[in-house]
Amino acid sequence: MSRSVIVTGGFGVLGEAVAQAFAQGGDKVARIDFAPEARNALPGALDIGGIDLTDAASTGAALAKVTAVHGGIDVLVNVAGGFTWETLEGGSIEAWARMQSMNLLTAATITQLALPALKASAAGRIVNIGAGAANRAGAGMGAYAASKSGVHRLTEALAEELSGTNVTVNAVLPSTIDTPVNRADMPDADFSTWVQPAAIADVIGFLASDGARAISGALIPVTRGG
Repeated sequence: MSRSVIVTGGFGVLGEAVAQAFAQGGDKVARIDFAPEARNALPGALDIGGIDLTDAASTGAALAKVTAVHGGIDVLVNVAGGFTWETLEGGSIEAWARMQSMNLLTAATITQLALPALKASAAGRIVNIGAGAANRAGAGMGAYAASKSGVHRLTEALAEELSGTNVTVNAVLPSTIDTPVNRADMPDADFSTWVQPAAIADVIGFLASDGARAISGALIPVTRGG
């Protein structure tokens, strides 16, 4: 049966890979993003751009459009987020607030608003994007890691909150993802050790499947290249 799947940050590199994987599996996919429009088209997808996912009104309107067109919500994948590298001494406090907003509040806001539809699904699935770097933060990674650690705690707390329902909540914790931006930022790195977006999409697809129905509250490292 075709499911209704939402991928936030769906216009980005990882979001595109995740959305494409679900679409290829026959699901109805909606991509929601802060960017006004997608760089690459995904045939059959419902694209909703220009959405500030920390704003309840605009996020709620986007969810209403998805439910009207696709008949509900079965899977929510929270990919939307951002990254910064800066030391506390040389950086800004604003960066800490920005990371919390982009990485944690986006996920919390849309998830809260989508919960009624997800609980109405026969098998609701929530998959968040955490970060391996949040397990132990290196220099310059404080603001980013703190926000992603918040995503981990959100995942655990919500999984327990929903333990009596048919909704599971899990997170994947990638190491460095092979994207054009990361390659530009770290040109001397060994790209072969980086995780491919399609590989992360495969793990997310499993967590959204019936085969993962007994898994909830898991923080799953995704660290292998290729």
